[in-house]
Parts: sequence; C-alpha cells; structure tokens
Amino acid sequence: MSHPLQDQVRTLPERPGVYRFLAEDGQVLYVGKARNLKSRVSSYFAKNLSSPRIALMVSKVASLMVTPTPSESEALLLENHLIKELAPKYNILFRDDKSYPYIRLTRETWPLIGLHRGSLSNNADYFGPYPNAYSVREAVHLLQKIFRLRTCEDSVFNNRTRPCLLHQIKRCSGPCVGRISQADYAEDVKAATMFLQGRHQEIMQRLTALMEQAADKLAFEQAAQFRDQIQALHHAQDTQIMDSHQAEDVDIIVAVEQGGSLCVNLAMVRGGRHLGDRALFPQAGNQLDQASLSEVLSAFIESHYAQHPPPGKVLVNVPVDEAVAETLAGMIGRPLPMDLPYYAQHKSWVELAINNAQLALTQRRRMQSLQGQRQASLLAALQQAGLPVEQLNRIECFDISHTQGEAAVASCVVWTHDDKEGGAMRRADYRRFNITDITPGDDYAAIHQAVYRRYKPNEKAVEGIRPDLVLIDGGKGQVAKAAEALAELGRSDIPLVGVAKGLGRKPGLESLIFTDDRAPLHLDSDDPGLHLVQEIRDEAHRFALTGHRGRRQKARFGSRLDDIAGIGPKRRKALMTCFGSVSAMKVASIDAIANVPGMSAELAQRVHEALQDS
Repeated sequence: MSHPLQDQVRTLPERPGVYRFLAEDGQVLYVGKARNLKSRVSSYFAKNLSSPRIALMVSKVASLMVTPTPSESEALLLENHLIKELAPKYNILFRDDKSYPYIRLTRETWPLIGLHRGSLSNNADYFGPYPNAYSVREAVHLLQKIFRLRTCEDSVFNNRTRPCLLHQIKRCSGPCVGRISQADYAEDVKAATMFLQGRHQEIMQRLTALMEQAADKLAFEQAAQFRDQIQALHHAQDTQIMDSHQAEDVDIIVAVEQGGSLCVNLAMVRGGRHLGDRALFPQAGNQLDQASLSEVLSAFIESHYAQHPPPGKVLVNVPVDEAVAETLAGMIGRPLPMDLPYYAQHKSWVELAINNAQLALTQRRRMQSLQGQRQASLLAALQQAGLPVEQLNRIECFDISHTQGEAAVASCVVWTHDDKEGGAMRRADYRRFNITDITPGDDYAAIHQAVYRRYKPNEKAVEGIRPDLVLIDGGKGQVAKAAEALAELGRSDIPLVGVAKGLGRKPGLESLIFTDDRAPLHLDSDDPGLHLVQEIRDEAHRFALTGHRGRRQKARFGSRLDDIAGIGPKRRKALMTCFGSVSAMKVASIDAIANVPGMSAELAQRVHEALQDS
C-alpha cells in the first residue's frame, strides 16, 4: 500500500537521528530514534506490518520530521527528551512523579552526607540511584550510626558553638566544634565511601587493623570506637536478608500484565544489598493493547538508562530488544548484560520483583475502583441538589495560604478520571499563583485573582480544557468572588461549589456551598463523595501551604539584602552560606562581613549600616 510520505522517506539520510510522526492537526503521534533514518522510517511503510498498533498509527500519519544526530547515543538522549516534552500518543511512557534519589557525599574539608534529587554536580560524589527516598534515608541513618558523618548544611555547621543532639546520641562525631580531627574524619569518610561501594570486607580488615594499632598504643577508648564500628557493620550485614554476599551492582527490571493493565517494577541491588523496588505504570492514552511485555520492558530500559548510570548487570523476566542493548552499549561505552536469571539468588530477586509488580497492580486496581465509587457518589449528590453537572472527569480546586496577609499564594490542583486509568490527582496540571496588588489578608480578592488568572483567555495551562467542576476552599464569600471572576471571563457555565469547614473545622462536617440561594449540601461523614471532596481539598491546601512557606522564607531571608546596592545573587548566597541568617549577619562585625568571599570593606560597611537601620 502506497503512502503520501514514501517519496519523502526515500530522500532521508542514511545516518543516526530522531524522527517524529505527526497527525493532520500537528499533534505528535510518535517519536523514535534510528541508527539509519532512511532504513528505520521506511520499515513503517512496508506492506505487512507485524503490529496492529503500528499499522493504526501509520494510517493517521500526515507528516514527518527528522533530526539527524552525530551518533546513535545522542539520538537516544534526544528521543528521551522529546518523549517527555511532547508525550506522544503512541510512545510507551511511564508515570513517575519524582526523580530517583541519590546519596550525596560532598567534596570539602568536612564532607556532609545526605539525600539528593535532581542534576548531579562536580562538587560531590553520588551513590545510586536508589528506588525510593526511604532506601536513601535508611542508608544514611546506618552510615550515621557506624561512621558518624555530619548531615547538617553549611549554614548550620559554620555557626555551631556547641555539639548538637546528634553528637550526644552518637550519630555525629562533632566536627563543627572540633571533637574530631580532620585526619580522623577523612578516614571515616573513606570508610563510608567503601561501604557505599560494597567493599565490606575491605572495611572490616581496615577497621580491625586500626583497632589493633590503637590497642598497641594503649589508646583503648579509640580502639573501643573501632570495635563498635566493626560490630555495627556485622549487625548490618546479618540483618540484610536479601544480601547476595557479593559486592555486585544489579538492577532487576520486570514487566507484568494483569487484567489488561501493565506494570514495570524496578528493584536495585548495590554492593550486594537489596535496596527495595519501585513500580511504574504506562500512562493513560497510550496505545498498549497490542504491545508485548518485551516491547514495554525495552521501552522502559531505553528511557531509564538514557538518564541514569547503569549498574554492572540487569536481570529481566522477558528478553529485551537487541537494538536497545546495542544502543545502550554505544552510549555507555561498554556492553550492558541484560539476562534472564540463572543463579538461585538472582531467580529469587526476579520472583520478588514479579510478586511486587502483581501486588502493585492489584492495589492500583482497588484504588481505581474506590475512586470510581467516590466519583459516582459525588456526581449523584450534586445532580440531586440540582447542580447542572453531567460528568466529573476533571475537578479543579483552589485554596489560598498566607500568614496574616504576608506572601499570599493560591493553589490550583487537578483531579482527573478516565475509564482506563481510574481517578487520581494529576500533578502535571497543578498551578500556583503568587497573589499581588490586593489588601493583605483579603481572601476574597485573592480567590478572585487566582480564578481569573487560571481561566483567562490564551492561558496555556488551560487552553482547550474545561473542568467539569471547580471547588473553592471557602464559604459563601469566596464562592461569590470566584463566580464573579468566571462571569468576567464569560465562563459562568463551569459548575462552581465551595467547601466550607464545619464546626471546629472537624473533618466530616463540611458543607458544599452553591453560587445561588440553594441551601448548603451536607453529606454524611462516611459518604464516598465527601471523601473525594476532602481528598482534593486537602491536596489543594497542602500545595498552597508549601508554596506560601517557600515564598515567605525567600522574602524574610532575602528582602533586606536585596535592597542593598552591590549585593546580587552571588554575594547574597555567599553571605547566607557564611552566616546562616540575616539575624546572625546583623550582629556580625564589619571585618567579619568583609572576610566573606566577594565582599570588600566598602560593601561590608554598606551591609552593616543597612542591617542596623532595619
């Protein structure tokens, strides 16, 4: 069968790159990468396509865009970026609200250890990724018990005058107040690094030698500290039931199908220690009915290792596409074994990952069923009250947070429901609004501004989207102001309901307030519809409060410095790093301020005078 794009395909270059298939309306249907663009794209227009899913996609393709790259590795990175940005309908994507956490060990005189998310910098060593934050916190807690490394930030560390509680409970060696020498602290950092690398036997031998040396020198207190570290390490190994007793780094990735739903479970083993797992699900809207488990697993592996460092080996439960293995090998500069399990320990890890994936699917299905019951109950209650609402597939909720009018922030959170995914909060659609140009503490004006800004014309966040219901955390006055904002925008057709807190703000006593003279609607405390309203309202409150706290902290710590001529972001950061707070800076001498990197005597005099006047 001929296709209008076949002539364009014949002119494509025979080199690596990324291609995009687009529909008639310009929507991106699929993003892919290729070692040979001409060969790969031509395969989509063959007479007999093996996958009905691909055949359906090709029938909708109206145009083609290609981007050649210097190598297949760069094509993989670009493909991954475009998929996340464009969310094409026919790519297999996975729900993942957070990045993977790492353990960060800084490179400074007194290194600190802690959890890290986000991009990796060159001023620290990173160990991971870990499947979840709990695994990181557990590892950091263990390292505190054994090696007593500091976890406090520089702003606290540089301003301590006496040991903190962690030192008193033997979780920190107290480097901030000189309770340990720099050389001894460096030895602890080295041992912690070896532990994170899985070199447990080397640590044991090293600590045993140090203990014997201390005993020979009659430094029995120091020898006892080394003895305690050795015992803590033995205990850590004995309680790790999933320990392989080999210092191996392995990822276990399995794909599981259950009742028409798919799940990929990622478990991580670092230094022979099983760190837990993480379940991910293909996003709603993707055409997965005809996708095999191998295709799903290959798509996840390709996407995951384009962003995160690979381990020494990957264990899987179904074979991985050879093209994916070749691409990853070219990107990381070495082959990455991706094998079915053979040894008993590896088989037990894969079986555990499969069981956990099945449990995650079961739990998810139950949650979807519960959300469906809540949605149906709320819809029935609103319709019975006479509200003109036909469905509840998208609910948006607003809340305001401030402290006596200071740093007011409005939140808008979104709950969505579809037949395949069920109901859930849609974090990608959340929005915050910094409220300005109103009388401090005027919640009515704040709600009006937030709703108006959310639904104003040409607002990218809501273009083409109409919520089935808008919830306002507040009473009659807030609802009236929200209705006024919608009327000004010509969107009074959007159903609007207020959620007024009951007596004593006790959960279960809320009233639903309408825009007209109808009496408030009171639902029973055990009504599923009320539980859905509470869930959405509480999430709006949490999101607004988080934004308010961030804005308030920024205003309190930065405003007085921002008003000083010559103090820009870099100098402000240097000052805050050195002193920790504006209050500490206010009582510091001019010479102490002048000693901060980037500061001069003239600037120090200016800062000192400005803070004294404030």
